[in-house]
Amino acid sequence: MESAGYYTNCKKTDGICEGICDGEHGSKAVLSMSRLKCALRGFDLKALLFLLIGVPIIIFVIYVHGQKVTYFLRPIWEKPPKPFTVLPHYYHENASMANLCKLHGWKVREAPRRVFDAVLFSNELDILDIRWHELSPYVSEFVLLESNSTFTGLEKKLHFKENRQKFEFAESRLTYGMIGGRFVKGENPFVEESYQRVALDQLLKIAGITDDDLLIMSDVDEIPSGHTINLLRWCDDTPEILHLQLKNYLYSFQFMLDDKSWRASVHRYRAGKTRYAHYRQTDDLLADSGWHCSFCFRYINDFVFKMKAYSHVDRIRFSYFLNPKRIQHVICQGADLFDMLPEEYTFQEIIAKLGPIPSTYSAVHLPAYLLEKVDQYRYLLPGNCMRESG
Repeated sequence: MESAGYYTNCKKTDGICEGICDGEHGSKAVLSMSRLKCALRGFDLKALLFLLIGVPIIIFVIYVHGQKVTYFLRPIWEKPPKPFTVLPHYYHENASMANLCKLHGWKVREAPRRVFDAVLFSNELDILDIRWHELSPYVSEFVLLESNSTFTGLEKKLHFKENRQKFEFAESRLTYGMIGGRFVKGENPFVEESYQRVALDQLLKIAGITDDDLLIMSDVDEIPSGHTINLLRWCDDTPEILHLQLKNYLYSFQFMLDDKSWRASVHRYRAGKTRYAHYRQTDDLLADSGWHCSFCFRYINDFVFKMKAYSHVDRIRFSYFLNPKRIQHVICQGADLFDMLPEEYTFQEIIAKLGPIPSTYSAVHLPAYLLEKVDQYRYLLPGNCMRESG
């Protein structure tokens, strides 16, 4: 059919848009609307709904839970580190030191080595008090360095300096140092942390450490048991570097996560060789050597401060993580402050640790000073999860 120079072919139809050709004398606007209607009628409605609703939901879920997905898939893209050589640990209060050294394959010394306990301090006053009382009978010199800056570059008070009178029992054996922060914006927090650990090396020299003295390298909340340090200072032929396996607690001694804390270490000091660090430095690990009580604070404000101050500040993905009511709820549940999955290397271990940490009601074999000062430190014992807001 041909009309006024135009050729229209309506022989082929699909049963959906055949009406478009009926109005051959219709306006271009009508024909355009008809063609649009045809296109929409041919479009799959389910696909349209998926694009408009499903895709935004998927994007939102990835934004909220993407880190969990990454952690859950960790066994696929990351292999576990080389296992430690775990050394058996023998102890009883009635066993002689000669027999204890012999059980470990070591010889007993005629006199104990000197022991230096060196820490970087932030704001963990209660845990430091418990730590120093636990180690006091065996430590020759306490070495403490604090900064007016957090690892993340936030300004902070010199909490130890302001509360130094609380630690008068250690004053005669204390080497204290203060280092000014660099306050570099946007810098990786581990750079500032490394900077402070190098300064601690210098403070140890000021404290008078010499070759073959024992040096404890651990964070304040990684507390070696006193009898472990006593064993190492009395025995000869011990490894020059020895990591300590600590029971891993969260928020208090009610929630024991596992016994996989290993970063604490004891070194036989070597001038020019020994460097203060907080990473793996040997394959030797002494079993059951103390306690790691992470985020064990009295005040909710201290939880908020540490969450913003320590090197893993990137874990605060949402501002509501810092809400005091949420933090209190998380503490009593034994859940994760950052809503993260367990940091494990096998699916079996990840699945086994999903959910809150089960409570333990045992307060056996904890630091003695904690139990002696139970009225002061009750919040760290099982059954006392409520925290103060100050």
